[in-house]
Amino acid sequence: MKLTATEEQQPIPAAIGPFSPNGSLTRRSRLAAEFLAIVYVAAVTGLAQVSGVPYLLFPELGALAYDVLLRPWGKWASQPARLILTPTITAVIGTLVTQHLPFNGLSAVLIVASSAAVIWSLRSNIAPAMSAGVLPLVLGVKSWLYPPSIVATLVVLCGISIVWRKYHSQKLDPNAKPDVDDVLESAPRGRWWLLVLLVFVMVMAEIARFSGLRFIIFPPLVTMAYEMFGHPETCPWTKRPISLPIACFIVALTGFLAQHAFGVGITMAVISMVISMAVLRFLDLHMPPAMAVGLLPAVMDSPNIKFPFAVLAGTLGLTGVFLIYQRWTKIGILQ
Repeated sequence: MKLTATEEQQPIPAAIGPFSPNGSLTRRSRLAAEFLAIVYVAAVTGLAQVSGVPYLLFPELGALAYDVLLRPWGKWASQPARLILTPTITAVIGTLVTQHLPFNGLSAVLIVASSAAVIWSLRSNIAPAMSAGVLPLVLGVKSWLYPPSIVATLVVLCGISIVWRKYHSQKLDPNAKPDVDDVLESAPRGRWWLLVLLVFVMVMAEIARFSGLRFIIFPPLVTMAYEMFGHPETCPWTKRPISLPIACFIVALTGFLAQHAFGVGITMAVISMVISMAVLRFLDLHMPPAMAVGLLPAVMDSPNIKFPFAVLAGTLGLTGVFLIYQRWTKIGILQ
């Protein structure tokens, strides 16, 4: 059959390996990645329950597993050594600060500033390291089992990621636009982002201290703030700013209800991961740290219904401050 001139000019789309024509994972590979992430988190949860070492279930594992498997060409998946080293160092810092200082704005700022210095010095893009540092302070974790537990689980995740990436490497188009998610996971830009981040952390930590609701500054919130303040021009959800608080509230409520109904275990982890993925997909929101919120009840002492509302308050605060910061950046007040 002879093609017309118009047809000859149009390229015929074809998936290459596990990728669709636009370069993302095919639906089949995406489902396989999500299933693998759920199995990994469930296995870690079961191991933590059997071994009696709850720190094995570092909540950001859900976010990390989700991102490195669904985006095997992304910033986090391409740095396996830093994926292990960065959160481990910040976990040591967070544990050390928690052992010697009370929960307040200054101790939170000290951890976040030190974590930012670690990320910068290692030239790392592993933003969840922020959460790894803040978690001991918020939860009151003073055990030195916490850092090596992170190492153990991340070594396994990196092994899975390396094998997965070997069969899912992306053929990059040099003319393609930059990946928004890669931009968000790259090094922060601008002169004021760190100051704004530290002020935000101090204020939220003090609000949490005076209100008695520590989870107003839940650990993944700091990771989100780090990514957002560092890239105010590229946050894809700013046209729907309420989507982040809604997603985090639903995920937090799901995690709490699952923990209340089934206790800490594989069932709770699977429900949390599945609902988190569904919510992020429904809202078209790529914010992996939000997935960690649903796993937090698994490492909390006697979580209650105040937890999801504290998460809602924290994310509403972050959204409001970020929109102001973004506006000021655009009009030149903060440049």
